[in-house]
Amino acid sequence: MAADAARRRKWRRYLADERAEAALYRELAGRYEGEEREILLGLADAEQRHEQHWVDLLGADGRSPGRASLGSRILIVMARRFGSLFVLALAQRAEGRSPYDADSDATVAMAADERIHGEVLRGLAARGRRKLAGGLRAAVFGINDGLVSNLALVLGVGATGLPASAVLITGIAGLLAGSLSMGAGEYISVRSQRELLEASQPDPASRRAVPALDVDANELALVYRARGMTPEEAEERARQTFATAHLDTGAIPVSGVDEEDDGIGSAWHAALSSFLFFATGAFIPVIPYLAGATGFGAVAIAAASVGVALLLTGAIVGLLSGGSLLRRALRQLAIGLGAAAVTYLLGLLFGTTVV
Repeated sequence: MAADAARRRKWRRYLADERAEAALYRELAGRYEGEEREILLGLADAEQRHEQHWVDLLGADGRSPGRASLGSRILIVMARRFGSLFVLALAQRAEGRSPYDADSDATVAMAADERIHGEVLRGLAARGRRKLAGGLRAAVFGINDGLVSNLALVLGVGATGLPASAVLITGIAGLLAGSLSMGAGEYISVRSQRELLEASQPDPASRRAVPALDVDANELALVYRARGMTPEEAEERARQTFATAHLDTGAIPVSGVDEEDDGIGSAWHAALSSFLFFATGAFIPVIPYLAGATGFGAVAIAAASVGVALLLTGAIVGLLSGGSLLRRALRQLAIGLGAAAVTYLLGLLFGTTVV
């Protein structure tokens, strides 16, 4: 009887989670329009099918389901108040951890559904990730470089035995120099990458020349082959182009490049993001010295503060990339503090040598 009661409690928890997931998808659907909205509403309908399975098993108890898991309730709150991309990424992870695979009370179809739901969410989240790609890259690189480089600078200078005021001035100088350098470098990087892609776009004059090509010995098929098509695909595309040449200018596609959504982002947006996030990251190691801390106490506070920030940025990258939050966070922490520790040890060495 005790085992049966525990089993029914589990069913009620599953029922509550299915209802919470359906509510989550409806909440997210309210933030979208068109096809994305329809997809999310379709997921909500699928969760209702799962919900009915547990209702049928519970019978009369189905009228009083258990309390949804804390994670499901948090996701609903986040969907109401925060950006949908973060919620989609979290929901994707939740679907991937469904307990139905190992639970004989759930059907095989339900377990398969949860896997597919995770892929649907992955596809929806991928759209947002592509839109964020340029700015997110600049933001992550900016704040991480600011944290690590200025912490290393501050600790290295502080370890030589210079007074706290000198360390503070060095940290502020590093913040300003690094922010300007990162912003300018990011602008040049993104702008150069965009110019390289633009150089691969078809020449408008070539488009206009298509109708005048020699049909018997034309080189249009060679254009398509140069852009990645097989000889057979290129010949077929060339024939189709000539067949519609009087209706169309024979636009030549660019293989592998999406002109509307190339994932690079704006050069100015990337530069500004890089500048601001580097400055934010570089400011954190300076805070203890601004507050008047000195000596090893200032070093410990700066290192601990940067460590927390590195864990957070690593977890955010893991969340948005669909990877392990803990692994990404620990990787970020190890690399950042490792670099700062080396600089600190070198500062101690040079300080001892000077003395």
